[in-house]
Amino acid sequence: MSEHHFPRDEYYMRFALREAERAGKHGDVPIGAVVTFQGEIIGSAGNERELRQSPTAHAEVLAIEQAARRIGHWRLLDTVIYVTIEPCPMCAGAIVLARVPRLVYGAPDEKAGATGTLFDIVRDPRLNHSVDVVGGVLEDESVALLQEFFRERR
Repeated sequence: MSEHHFPRDEYYMRFALREAERAGKHGDVPIGAVVTFQGEIIGSAGNERELRQSPTAHAEVLAIEQAARRIGHWRLLDTVIYVTIEPCPMCAGAIVLARVPRLVYGAPDEKAGATGTLFDIVRDPRLNHSVDVVGGVLEDESVALLQEFFRERR
């Protein structure tokens, strides 16, 4: 995992945090994702599993789908995805399959992290695409959102 991040990474992560906040307001775990292309946001979403009653309505999947519709192609070359928490196996797989070259996330996920914590799907040499990963961008803010959400439910 790369330790180097750029000021723009924090800028876009704040948009992902905003999506996470929206998700929490409708009862979903507050996770947000933003996809950028040439400095423009082309996809953004928060978790909507509860809202849609769909196990695949994770923020990353929804943002990737929106980005693909926006550019008219499933290959999201030259994009960056920003996610408030380390992607799970399903979302890491979606990032690889969409050919996203760079992932920036906030907090690691000790229970389901698939970009280095439990698994490393995005850099598995057996797959036909590898992703550059930067973690820990606005980690404290991402963790705080999750902690507040779960504290209110206990």
